[in-house]
Amino acid sequence: MRFDSRQQLIFDADDTLWENNIYFEQAFDEFVDFLGHSALTPPQVRDILDELEAANAKIYGYGSHRFGKNLQEVYQHLAEREIREQDLRIVMGFAERILESPIEPMPGVRETLDYLVERHELTIFTKGNPDEQRMKIDRSGLLPYFVHAEVTWEKNPDAYRGLVATRGLTPETTWMIGNSPKSDINPSLAIGLNAVYVPHERTWILERTQIQPGRGHLLQVDRLTDLLNHF
Repeated sequence: MRFDSRQQLIFDADDTLWENNIYFEQAFDEFVDFLGHSALTPPQVRDILDELEAANAKIYGYGSHRFGKNLQEVYQHLAEREIREQDLRIVMGFAERILESPIEPMPGVRETLDYLVERHELTIFTKGNPDEQRMKIDRSGLLPYFVHAEVTWEKNPDAYRGLVATRGLTPETTWMIGNSPKSDINPSLAIGLNAVYVPHERTWILERTQIQPGRGHLLQVDRLTDLLNHF
């Protein structure tokens, strides 16, 4: 497919424009080493954390601070030694250091946006803790490419309907571009938007699911720079 007419391109941020989940994985690895469980393997600890995160996300949302709270809960549940306040602070520190991680565009992102911004209207639509996500957008240096940047607590069909209404978007010429089937692809297709799936090998497990056909068109590319071949 090739679209030469002006389109509205909505970009996910984390793990689409810049790396994100790798820093959470590094924090988890530090946590597992500190926990030092005598029987559970790292994947088994990860399964316990995933289950807790899936439940807590519905109540408390996302972000590095919430991740730290989840790690503390897992530590209190699994620790094989006396639980000290100092240890809980150390666990939270693994998550807090995520905020110090570099927010640098992935290879080819700037060049791709340089090309697209002259031809189409670009928007950022990301989910998570609003203050944290806005900080990432600012630190990325990419904001000048976008006519609008919005942070939402969750990216579901209602959130996309709200964005369409707020921005006055035309579904037939609007594309959601991202790495998450759960948050980027399926909900946008469900309400009649088009979607571009850009797989990322380190996508958070809770964002992985089967892509469901919807009313919109689906395009899958290998990397973000492939957008140059279509838009």
